[in-house]
Amino acid sequence: MSKIKIGCETYTWQMPGEQYKGRLEHILSISQQAGFLGIEPETSFLQHLSDPKLMKEALDANGQELPVLCLVEDWLHPTETDEEKAHADQWISFLQHFPDTLFLLVQMPGKDRSNLRERQQNLLSCVNAIAERANGAGIDCSYHPNSPGSSIYRTEEDYKILLNGLDAQYIQYTPDIGHIAKGGMDPLAIVKQYRELVNCVHYKDMYSDGRWAALGEGDIDVLGITQYLKDSGFEGWIIVEDECDEAITNPDQVTLNAGAYVEAKMRPLLVS
Repeated sequence: MSKIKIGCETYTWQMPGEQYKGRLEHILSISQQAGFLGIEPETSFLQHLSDPKLMKEALDANGQELPVLCLVEDWLHPTETDEEKAHADQWISFLQHFPDTLFLLVQMPGKDRSNLRERQQNLLSCVNAIAERANGAGIDCSYHPNSPGSSIYRTEEDYKILLNGLDAQYIQYTPDIGHIAKGGMDPLAIVKQYRELVNCVHYKDMYSDGRWAALGEGDIDVLGITQYLKDSGFEGWIIVEDECDEAITNPDQVTLNAGAYVEAKMRPLLVS
């Protein structure tokens, strides 16, 4: 049986706006109902649960693990701003209470792709520095590129710069199969190409016209990627981050539907 575990991400509950911030206990309960084994929250969702004791209690109450914690920042300069460094160090301290949790770094997309090479190098400098500090505290890190038109790492050429620029002794790579497809690439091919760097994978689905689809309803080869991860010996987490339009009005149901797809289609591949 595969050691791959499957969880979900709080971005699905970010799509409606701000009303789910501070309601992580509710999200944990929906994740459990959907059959997911863990949750990847973005740090702004923790609020009162930024107290590690309270977070552990909430996880235990809902039968959930904390496989990943996601930090989103701008990282526009060659070194972190004082505020960015303080945020990163706060969460490094928090994660010392969760030594098996991956610290996932994600850049907030800017307004455009101007000064692209400079911004790409600045991002690498910042996240490599954070990861080195985290590593010194016993925490594993990963980087997750995204795909809005203003993202500085969204095309195949960008990925070559990113994935050759991450300091692999401190930080690895979380491919997001939806963002890869949105950037005009083949998700399975990219996962295969950079497999040695992969320590977590994000799943979302997309129609061929670029619209986000509910998991399993789009044109991404979700099951083929799942089979490859199993066959290649991947032992990390798959995190479902559904961004279909229905999430704007009903993120709970979108997550329950995704869980049903996982149980019906993905889980059999992992246990066979």
